[in-house]
Amino acid sequence: MSRTSDLNLSPAPEPASATQRIWSQSLYEFRLLMRNGEQVLLTLVIPILLTVGLAKTGVVDLGAAASGYPRIQTVVPGVLALAVLSSAFTAQAISVGFDRRYGVLTFIGTTPLGRAGLVAGKTVAIGLIVIGQVLIIGIVGALLGWRPQGSIVFALALIALGVAAFSGLALLMAGTLRAEATLAGANLVFVLLLFGGGTIIAPDQYPNGAEQVVQLLPTAALAQGLRLVLRDGQAPTLQMWLVLAIWAFGAIAAASRFFRWD
Repeated sequence: MSRTSDLNLSPAPEPASATQRIWSQSLYEFRLLMRNGEQVLLTLVIPILLTVGLAKTGVVDLGAAASGYPRIQTVVPGVLALAVLSSAFTAQAISVGFDRRYGVLTFIGTTPLGRAGLVAGKTVAIGLIVIGQVLIIGIVGALLGWRPQGSIVFALALIALGVAAFSGLALLMAGTLRAEATLAGANLVFVLLLFGGGTIIAPDQYPNGAEQVVQLLPTAALAQGLRLVLRDGQAPTLQMWLVLAIWAFGAIAAASRFFRWD
């Protein structure tokens, strides 16, 4: 009788901690992304084809700074930056845009996760995807003769800031625009940044005035920073760190503030 009276059967309706909620959401988002065949194609196959194609052909001029290195040394950092853009921005924006349209996010909006938790969870999930991309692109590059230089810690820090910046921008776009507008806008921005964002084509290939503008874009800061670290063995410049940090914190803050569930 005394043992029964000691039991505490009162309800405990408190939600899990913020860290647990975000991590659970991240794993859920990661599993959903990996089940999507188009997502796998975009995140894995296309970067591999680009790595091989750019390394084996001279169709794209990689810039004057690349002339003293084997071509693969310049190609891999650029493809890594492009992979982050395609996963964290384009694929993320399109996926979330249509989730909003079909009402999937309305149910998540009723949970304790909140806007900030959703933004953090989706960003972490994309970070897990990018880790796989980095490993696969690095292996393909190594088979083609790529030998990374410099600090791996610097490279990973740049990639983390890039993921945060592009994921924040994707969620801001997908959380405020209609799904069709997001689809068109995300693809348009991807194409513009592919050719004019300093990823594959280095900023020194642009006219002087345009070069200064391109260097303020997160794509150029990420790609140039990775080239400095992994090709030249140098530390990224302060401007590169600042550009990526401002875009990352600004985009995440804006997405957390203005994201709409439906």
